[in-house]
Amino acid sequence: MFLEKIRKKIRLFFLKNKEPYLSLFQILGFYPNDVTLYEQAFLHRSVSPLSFGKNSNNERLEFLGDAILDAIIADIVFAHFPNKREGFLTNTRSKIVKRETLNQIALALGLDKKVTSLPYVAVHNKYLLGNALEALIGAVYLDQGYEGCRKFVKVQIVDKYFSLNKIAGQEVNFKSRLLEWSQKSKLQIEFNLIESFIDDAGKPVFHTSVSLEGTHLGTGVGNTKKESQQMAAKTAFKKINKDKDIRRFIEIQKSRLQDNEP
Repeated sequence: MFLEKIRKKIRLFFLKNKEPYLSLFQILGFYPNDVTLYEQAFLHRSVSPLSFGKNSNNERLEFLGDAILDAIIADIVFAHFPNKREGFLTNTRSKIVKRETLNQIALALGLDKKVTSLPYVAVHNKYLLGNALEALIGAVYLDQGYEGCRKFVKVQIVDKYFSLNKIAGQEVNFKSRLLEWSQKSKLQIEFNLIESFIDDAGKPVFHTSVSLEGTHLGTGVGNTKKESQQMAAKTAFKKINKDKDIRRFIEIQKSRLQDNEP
């Protein structure tokens, strides 16, 4: 490992254009092998057809990074909380990878100075930086492998920006998370109040259903409308993550959307 670091530094010394390697080192904590992967990670699709070709953008890397980040955070949380059950681990991971958090981390890493997009995208796409961070993680995975990517996420993201014990105690807003996921996936989520009544103890009861593109995902019951929606969203997330038929349905819907894109 030590010899490999020396070899990379020697190679860097003889390079004519050192800047990309040096600036990426500030973000990554290591010198990359393939700079072009990282350049693609920072390229939004709004500009890629203009100069770089239709498919030379960060969407594929974002897809990969999203999955890899989920796996690595699950790995880290699993190791950190050896006695906790699945529901606790799932909730803790959800808090770390939620969209607002990824945007904040991307900003802290300085990705706002790296991402290339058309001006209107930077103004209107509030998930631009979070998406770029996922693409960056996809690039690190391809460049450094799983262990190298896990080290990057652990050292440069989790250790710097999170207290796992503290974040585990925070409450998850499942409805917000579900709506964020649906917006990113470009799929429609709907919450509908099925019924409301007063129970025998005189407390209000709300029964809410949630659907994805017209397909039922789950229901929730609570003493407020908001609570019933939260419980319905929690059930929906479990189906999205665990139910093979629902996951197949989601892939079909995403494929349909891509086929209809210009």
